[in-house]
Amino acid sequence: METVINDVRIIMKETYSKLVSFKRKGNRESFNSELLKVLPQIYRYVSKRLNSAVANGKLNKGMFNPNDFTDQLFIEVYDNIDDIKTENELHIFLFKKVDELLEDSLVEEEFDHVFFDNIDTYSKPEWDAMEENYTQDGDGDFLLLEELDDKSVDKSNYSLNQVFITEEEKQLADKLDESLNKERIYRHIQLVLDKMNMPMRTVFELYANEGLTTEEIAEIRKATLSQVEDLLSSARKLLKDSFEKRFLFQSN
Repeated sequence: METVINDVRIIMKETYSKLVSFKRKGNRESFNSELLKVLPQIYRYVSKRLNSAVANGKLNKGMFNPNDFTDQLFIEVYDNIDDIKTENELHIFLFKKVDELLEDSLVEEEFDHVFFDNIDTYSKPEWDAMEENYTQDGDGDFLLLEELDDKSVDKSNYSLNQVFITEEEKQLADKLDESLNKERIYRHIQLVLDKMNMPMRTVFELYANEGLTTEEIAEIRKATLSQVEDLLSSARKLLKDSFEKRFLFQSN
């Protein structure tokens, strides 16, 4: 995951300077072709947001396509590139704009209190049934991007290290690593994330999947740093508790 994030940062730096140059020359076609190189990451982010909305019953399948949101970025970046001073600002700008477009179109989900209030009582068959239903209902519908065949569109970007961060917690992560493969870890994390409300889930995804700092997320989400840190901490706790209850302390 770290390699993918670093690759994106490098591509973003190269793309930014070329975008500035193409804009100055008025070369719109080359500008759009260059911007296309950094859109797989944004497309994946939009896909996950839409998948979550479908899985939660907040959006009908086929109602939106990721392209409905990413296509607008060609206009937004071209019109604003003169005010974007660095590649890091470009990176944040892309997420900020697409986030605004998503917020205008998606209804914010409520926190699924029933799920988390009963997390101690779920049996292994109940967990497995929830995971199966989630996979059938919403997982991965939008993850194929034929126009942008790039490894950054891979869905398995979550890891236990993003959830278990203290030394004591890492010992639990080691136990889980021995029994769970990456695909199983991904499915469980995505299942639990989709039971959170939109702000909490989005903050975790921007941090874990996109490699953005809490300061950058605060700018994207138009929130305070304290709000972002609280949401990230809450998301990690809910994920950690779910792993422990389902895979470590499950006796059913």
